[in-house]
Amino acid sequence: MIGERALRELKDVLPVETDPDALATYGRDWTRVYDPAPSAVVFPRSTAEVSAVLAICHRHGVAVVPSGGRTGLAGGAVAKDGELVLSLERMRAIGPVDTIGGTVHVEAGAITEAVHQAVEEHDLSWPIDFASKGSSHVGGNIATNAGGVKVIRYGLTRQWVLGLTVVLADGTVLDLDAALEKNNTGVDLRQLFIGSEGTLGVITEATLKLARAPGHLDVFFFGVDSLAGVLRVFEAARKGPFVISAFEMLTDRCLARLERHRGLRSPLEADAPCFVLLEVEAHDRDALDAWLESVVERELVLDGVLAAGLEQARSLWTLREGISESLSATGLPHKNDVALPIAALTDFCRELEEVFEARYPGWEICLFGHIGDGNLHINVMKPDDMGKEAFLERVHEADRSIFELVAKHHGSISAEHGIGLLKRDGLGYSRSAPEIAVMRAMKAALDPKGILNPGKVFAERDPAQ
Repeated sequence: MIGERALRELKDVLPVETDPDALATYGRDWTRVYDPAPSAVVFPRSTAEVSAVLAICHRHGVAVVPSGGRTGLAGGAVAKDGELVLSLERMRAIGPVDTIGGTVHVEAGAITEAVHQAVEEHDLSWPIDFASKGSSHVGGNIATNAGGVKVIRYGLTRQWVLGLTVVLADGTVLDLDAALEKNNTGVDLRQLFIGSEGTLGVITEATLKLARAPGHLDVFFFGVDSLAGVLRVFEAARKGPFVISAFEMLTDRCLARLERHRGLRSPLEADAPCFVLLEVEAHDRDALDAWLESVVERELVLDGVLAAGLEQARSLWTLREGISESLSATGLPHKNDVALPIAALTDFCRELEEVFEARYPGWEICLFGHIGDGNLHINVMKPDDMGKEAFLERVHEADRSIFELVAKHHGSISAEHGIGLLKRDGLGYSRSAPEIAVMRAMKAALDPKGILNPGKVFAERDPAQ
């Protein structure tokens, strides 16, 4: 909780919001697992104001939860224990685009899609793309090292950040914003904060690296007989006459939820247990048509369609990007976001089904993901006849089974959403004890009082221990 003296000092710097509706809104993210219970919310408009807020909180030992678009799915932006929420939503400035250097300077609260639109005018792209781009913030993207649908082509967020401005727990401002491609002068401190989920410092500004905007993009949608079949299509695509921009998969269960929620249906005539959305950059239409004919002739797909234009391509993408919303609208999904070696996906999914059939019969699992980079989203849906609390208790037990399978196949329990609150008990399945010890040492060095996003990534303890 925030003491009276700290509250008075905060109010001398900027307005402090304590309205119950605001606390409920800014104290949670998309997970909706924990009840929000922050003490207050502040909305700084500059790095200097963030620094002043953190200096006050550090002096008085006030816990702070940095907040962006709150689109995370691991509980990383949840404030449930009387913390101060530090919302960066009013820091939305997007600077002029440097068309020579291929960069743009933005504040942390800039909306991802707004950045896309700003740079598109110059035939450039910031190639971090996902369904929540209309509400996610750049600062949150960086703090979680966000992935998305274009990782197979462009990689993770950390590859598209040249510079950062970060405020440490005591208010110290680190200017890591040299915006240099080459800077071999010791430890790259930028990378220390990228993916740290706001536990080491608060990212307030960034210089983003831009790519040349892609040329014409073609979108395929295929029905496939199995996950093994999905991987056969991926192998064929890897050898195709194009550059793969995205390779996405969803199951028929996901499609059924889409139809229930939004009335969206497959454009294919044939039913299938799995579907593939493939987006490619191609320059030879005849070669593209020949490749499509070959996958049909080799019976790699049950049915398929190539988008005839931009409108149809957008419709096909809606089938993929509308899944998360549809699952939440038609039930209570418990989400896991795992990464596996691509070659291990078939065995992993088979063993996953076997575990649930044996231990949790009748439970529905909706699978989708960025199969081209090994990222699978596992959504376990609450049975209609089970209460929420009973479901959450059972599904956390199921998590251990999932994580054991992930570890068996040398994967990661979090591919792109981070650890937050929801996965901290499973961190040891993907990180060794020495690795976790190093992470704790970094936390203790940069945030000795443990005020920044406490309880996230791993359970807090006395930094001296």
